[in-house]
Amino acid sequence: MRILLCNCNSPPSLSPTPPQKPPPSFLPAAAVWTKKTLITALSGALSLTLLVSSSSPALSSDSPPFQPPRPPQLSTPLPDRCNEEEEEELQNKFVLKPEFVTKEEIVQEAWQIVNDSFLDTGRHRWSPQSWEQKKEDILGTSIQTRSKAHELIKRMLASLGDPYTRFLSPAEFSKMARYDITGIGINIREVPDDTGSVKLKVQGLILDGPAHTAGVRQGDEVLAVNGEHVVGKSAFEVSSLLQGPNETFVTIKIRHGNCGPTESLEIQRQLVARSPVFYRLEQVSNSPSSVGYMRLKEFNALARKDLVIAMKRLQDMGASYFILDLRDNLGGLVQAGIEIAKLFLNKGETIIYTVGRDPQYQKNVVADTAPLVTLPVVVLVNNRTASASEIVASALHDNCRAVLVGERTFGKGLIQSVFELRDGSGVVVTVGQYVTPNHLDINGNGIEPDFRNFPGWSDVSQHLLKCNLHQQG
Repeated sequence: MRILLCNCNSPPSLSPTPPQKPPPSFLPAAAVWTKKTLITALSGALSLTLLVSSSSPALSSDSPPFQPPRPPQLSTPLPDRCNEEEEEELQNKFVLKPEFVTKEEIVQEAWQIVNDSFLDTGRHRWSPQSWEQKKEDILGTSIQTRSKAHELIKRMLASLGDPYTRFLSPAEFSKMARYDITGIGINIREVPDDTGSVKLKVQGLILDGPAHTAGVRQGDEVLAVNGEHVVGKSAFEVSSLLQGPNETFVTIKIRHGNCGPTESLEIQRQLVARSPVFYRLEQVSNSPSSVGYMRLKEFNALARKDLVIAMKRLQDMGASYFILDLRDNLGGLVQAGIEIAKLFLNKGETIIYTVGRDPQYQKNVVADTAPLVTLPVVVLVNNRTASASEIVASALHDNCRAVLVGERTFGKGLIQSVFELRDGSGVVVTVGQYVTPNHLDINGNGIEPDFRNFPGWSDVSQHLLKCNLHQQG
């Protein structure tokens, strides 16, 4: 099973429509692991894309081939904190054989994912009792074909009344590869150990992707990138170190499992995503000032990196203000939106509040670094500005870093995870929601702009000044 934490689905009006033989028992190990992974994701400030995978079919059967890496170098095992029973349990948990997966198991797997992870925002018809009854209905259904299984999953998800929870065909699921943030097809997460330290673990990988082909496996610990030790670095920092131009190579040092040997692997990057950033410098009419215009089309794996390049170049070219155009940006990776918001905010300022189904996993996501730029910002929005775009717009607006110009935003304040089922299809499930720094629930409401039409630059400065004075007072 792979999991991708994102809010990458479009608003419902803009996205595709999502006992004869006793069926086998449910899969408790996979279900427990799935729930544990989602809890980690929500309580870890949505730290990264989750691409969590088991031994299932390749992400896309028509994916371009990857150049085989050079033979790896193995070193002696490092037995510190070695737990052989835990290692064996980890390996057994992810050994799934697609050729033996039945149609009933696919439907049951989808049921279990919803049962463990779905967040009812109070507007749907989900309850543990009604969903348990749905399982009984499944157990009494004869499933003759794979397409019948998929149709049954679609109807089952539709019964939740959530427009964002839906089924993905194998072809639709394969498109999620463009959200690979490392460029080598792995996801890294910060995992605490029993000593209080933090390890950087491979929480998932794209099967038949560059890292998987080179020998990286689920649960491996990342120790170094291109000879630079990564102890003490965040998962996002290490993912950024792994990034680079398409078809170039990166060398990573890993420790297999909890107590296996260390290994250095040279891996060829294979980026699927395209740059979502367009920028230019414009002269302000009747003024010596220049404005740096940046259009961000979506929040994919390259969004933050390319936006940083754009801002630095525009500032070097003499930009006095920035325009960030988020019109028609329907969203993308949650973490990409959070990291982009950090580029503008002071350390300690709130970006967003997130909450999962369990109240103990409420999270205040804050900026942890100084801002990259401090110039005034205008954010352009419209009724197709949604999801991760609304995270960025509200974070900059509520912290008095930007004024919003245009139309009320779409109003999608929910977070989805994309789970792969073991036949290569997938389900998108609502697992969390967020509210703005000013505690506005934007889901179904949207964000009201400060100006409908583009204001003069003096009006922008005056508005931001008043906002800051109000916060201080």
